Amino acid sequence: MSLRHAVLGLLSEGPASGYDLMKTFDVSLANVWPATQSQLYSELGKLADAGLVSVVAEGPRGRKEYAITQEGLTELRRWVTDVEPTKVMRSDMLLRVFFLAQVSPEQARDYLRRKADEAVESLEHLQSIREFVESGTDNLSVYGRLAMEYGLRLAAAQKEWADWAVERIH
Repeated sequence: MSLRHAVLGLLSEGPASGYDLMKTFDVSLANVWPATQSQLYSELGKLADAGLVSVVAEGPRGRKEYAITQEGLTELRRWVTDVEPTKVMRSDMLLRVFFLAQVSPEQARDYLRRKADEAVESLEHLQSIREFVESGTDNLSVYGRLAMEYGLRLAAAQKEWADWAVERIH
C-alpha cells in the first residue's frame, strides 16, 4: 500500500499530472520507494476510483491533472500516524553471509567487497542529489532531507560493516 500513500503524499503538496508525479518521484521518492510509470498510472486510477484523488483538469493527448481529495488527505494522515511500518525481516544478502563458508575465502571476500562497492555507489548517488534536495524549501525538500540523511548514514554503515567483515575472513 505504500505506493498509494506515496502518490497521496505527493499530491498533498499540490495538483499534478501523472507525468509530473513521475518526474517528482524520480528525483525524490525513487531512492526510498521506486515505481514504474505503469505502476504510478495504475495507482492513480485506483485512487480516483476510491475517491481519494480527483481529476481537476484535462489537457491535450489525454493529460489529466489530479488533486488529493479531503478523503485522500484523511487517509494519508491516518497512514502516517496510525499504521505501523512494515518491518522487513528477510535479507537475502545476510542469508548469503551465513553461508559464505561454502565458498572459498577469496570468493567470500569478493562478495563482501561487492557489498562495500554497492554501498559506495549508493553514497555517491545520494551525494550527487544532495545539493538539489537541500536547495528546496518546500515540504518535499525539507522532509526529503531527513530521508536522504537516513540513506547516507545507512550506506556509510553498510560500507563500514562490509570492510570490517572482509578483514574477518581468512
